[in-house]
Amino acid sequence: MDAIVCDVTTEGKTLRPCHWEFSCDFEVDYESEENAQIVYSALAVDKELQPDKVKRQMTVSNGKLVVHFEAVEARFLRASFSAFVDVLTLATKTIEEFGQGMEL
Repeated sequence: MDAIVCDVTTEGKTLRPCHWEFSCDFEVDYESEENAQIVYSALAVDKELQPDKVKRQMTVSNGKLVVHFEAVEARFLRASFSAFVDVLTLATKTIEEFGQGMEL
């Protein structure tokens, strides 16, 4: 597994170089560009709590929410992914329950 060496910049400060050795790709097919965009918008406001240890990139394409995680350690990847899936599940259930005739 190849590591990516990078400098993380937050609030104008460059943090120590880090190795992003662990990654995970996650895709959810909402079969609707609108629903995927709603979930994206709801989740995009939550930034990673430890940006020097975990990175998350999200995109919407063809009705799918595509998420890429990278972390310096497996435990940070697991924690970030787990928390993200919890909030993703809540957002999806909210659309199912309260969306105007939208079914997923």
